[in-house]
Amino acid sequence: MAWSLIHAAWMHYILAIVNAHDWTMRYVTTFSTEIFSLLNSIIYFHKAIQELQRAHTSNSFASFLYSVIGTIGTFLVAVTLSTAEKWRPLFHRYVRMGLNEYAAAISIIIFIGIPRIGELATLDKQLLQVSTSFRPTSPERSKFFVQFWHLPISWVFAAIIPGFIITVLFFFDHEVSSIICTADIQGKRKPGGYAWDIALLGTTTALCGILGIPPANGLLPQAPLHTKSLTYRAKTNVQVVGADGSKITEVREVERVYEQRWSHFLHAGAILVFVSPPFMHVLGLVPTSVLAGLFLFMGEQSLSINPILFRFFDLLTPTSELPHLPESVHTYRGIHIYTVVQIITTIVIFIVTLTKAAPVFPIIIIALVPIRLVVMRRLWRRETLRYLDAWACRDGTPEDVEDTVVGRDQEHGGMVLSCNLVEDTKEAV
Repeated sequence: MAWSLIHAAWMHYILAIVNAHDWTMRYVTTFSTEIFSLLNSIIYFHKAIQELQRAHTSNSFASFLYSVIGTIGTFLVAVTLSTAEKWRPLFHRYVRMGLNEYAAAISIIIFIGIPRIGELATLDKQLLQVSTSFRPTSPERSKFFVQFWHLPISWVFAAIIPGFIITVLFFFDHEVSSIICTADIQGKRKPGGYAWDIALLGTTTALCGILGIPPANGLLPQAPLHTKSLTYRAKTNVQVVGADGSKITEVREVERVYEQRWSHFLHAGAILVFVSPPFMHVLGLVPTSVLAGLFLFMGEQSLSINPILFRFFDLLTPTSELPHLPESVHTYRGIHIYTVVQIITTIVIFIVTLTKAAPVFPIIIIALVPIRLVVMRRLWRRETLRYLDAWACRDGTPEDVEDTVVGRDQEHGGMVLSCNLVEDTKEAV
């Protein structure tokens, strides 16, 4: 694993140096990013179920039942508190903000304490396994650093293949997360530092390989949740065009983001604190049922903003109750088929992650990009795709680009035809 992550690190550096974000993600559409986001949600839900399965296997039935209650309770309390901003006029504005921003943390603390009250304290509980001393957790290792230089040279080069797959997965995951966090709806003013982020990710990946631990990456839905917690509403002047064509200045409330570095720095510092032996004991007090509830919450938060979910609800809604479509789209049939294809594709990719072929699933996700641009344009009406899909990192849709190219070709053909007519006229005279 060490050499795979080291190879992934220098590949990340190359992506950062050539600024791969500008010439790779410009061809990615929301068709692929929505599938990737849905896949992350399903994986979180699956992880929650796995934690409950372990509790059922290793604990008594009464303890397992409480694990289910603790999982659902952690999830419901976190979801409820995350809507605190909508509780107006209940509580002061800053109280609502605090409940909203620390919903998951508050829920975790509550359900860490509940099983230690009364008769619940006698239940056998499955807690997070943590190290009690400053040493490698694996009994087979006596040193923190992996002696990767002892590997045969042939295996060093063979590790390039899994390193490439890891790079593809990390790059796409990071880019999708960054796209969601820096969307125009967030109202950000500062540009994104994609290249620096990728270079830093490569460095941390190499360190994980040298330390012999799994690489730490996975920004969905943590990064969007972080951005959401930093949003606030501000009043701004907006110019609109009146009925008579004149420009009118209106004051409107828009969402802005506190663009700073302190919260990121404090998060990283807190992680370093809690991996130290004295505070690691606190993590050992967390029941795995709480962890399962946290997985459910993170999956729900990612799913709740995914357009696939809303289009799935449209599938279950009678046609007469659906909102009217633009005249160019005509019918919901193409929209429903598009949604079903996204859901089936996500399920297929998830099944692949459960098999021995799991390492290649990032390649499948990348393959969705040319499939959307080359194959799907032949199967769906252009206006339907224009209505459903768009570029992930820039304005417009692939169909807009095609229209522009066709328009230029027609304009060029018209100019050529005009020139030929002029020449024919001169010859006739």
